[in-house]
Amino acid sequence: SYRLLIAAAVVFPFFLRDLKNYSGKYGWQQVGWSAAPAVILAIHFMSWVVGARMTAVASASLIANLTPVSMPFFVFFFYQERINRSEVVGTLFTLAGLVVLGWSTLQVSQTNFFGDLICFGSMLAFAAYLALGRRNGPRLSLWLYMVPLDAIAGMVCLLCALPFINPIKAYATTDVLLFIGLGLIPTVLGHTILNYSLKFFRGQVVSVTNLGQPVFAGFLGFLLFSEVPRPVFFAAAALIMAGVLIVLFSSFSRRA
Repeated sequence: SYRLLIAAAVVFPFFLRDLKNYSGKYGWQQVGWSAAPAVILAIHFMSWVVGARMTAVASASLIANLTPVSMPFFVFFFYQERINRSEVVGTLFTLAGLVVLGWSTLQVSQTNFFGDLICFGSMLAFAAYLALGRRNGPRLSLWLYMVPLDAIAGMVCLLCALPFINPIKAYATTDVLLFIGLGLIPTVLGHTILNYSLKFFRGQVVSVTNLGQPVFAGFLGFLLFSEVPRPVFFAAAALIMAGVLIVLFSSFSRRA
């Protein structure tokens, strides 16, 4: 909740700027375009927090990154958009890399099953959120779409927390800094860039390219925490980046 509400507050001035320059009518209908993906994004975040704590890290990460498998069904349902051959090949490369990355530490057990199931539902919610972003992006400017989306999603998370715990209280400085960091980096930067890219790229291209994050995280872990990746990481990274490059070059060549 806090990461989303902080993100909405930080970029609210951009919302006011775009609202001032918006030539059409902006009312509840336009806010409603952000509402459905906002609720789905809230479901994604909440279910991920629950599911990831009920299963192994490798299992949760592997399932969360299966978005390219489900994305074709959502984009076909919403826009009758079929993935092309290059996107299929790139998707297979990235998924092979994910399997290589997660298989050695993958744990399958009855205890983890429900956590895996919740993570799978979280992954489907994320794919649906991206697919809706592709439909709604052209209707509004980026900030007229994203600021209400983050604000509504944050409020949904906050309201869902109230029956279980009082989230409105004093927090330790470390927690506050973590909230701010999550709000600024993966939310303001990450999710905004994802939704902005959907204005220009097909849904499958965005979902496959997003899978480059485990590779980036591995290198950041080395730079920031001196965590030396296992040898299998480099094989997986090569497969993932090959898949990302295949779909990107295919997309650029079709635009040329």
